[in-house]
Amino acid sequence: QVQLVESGGGLVLAGGSLTLSCAASGITFSYYNMGWYRQAPGKQRDLVATISRGGTTNYADSMKGRFTISRDNAKKTVFLQMNSLKPENTAIYYCHAHNDWYVGDVYWGQGTQVTVSP
Repeated sequence: QVQLVESGGGLVLAGGSLTLSCAASGITFSYYNMGWYRQAPGKQRDLVATISRGGTTNYADSMKGRFTISRDNAKKTVFLQMNSLKPENTAIYYCHAHNDWYVGDVYWGQGTQVTVSP
């Protein structure tokens, strides 16, 4: 059974930092491209950052320079370091795993709430 379990969300003041973690089980983690997405109330889910199996990273424009995605294949974990947080970063953050070698080999975590107060 595949599981992606996020942790590290919470309430933080604007300008503060949080680090999200996503621990994977049931998959060969190193085969997967990993990512973080977010969904704010009343909005669609959108990309925050991705990291390929080879370590190449990609960020949404509004996150560049403030957020850092990383992975530890030995621990089967992907991280999202978020700095200089803004109230508009408030959302549920979801972990995503995608193996593009196979069609439909995609998994989502249950999400973790991040709330940034002014």
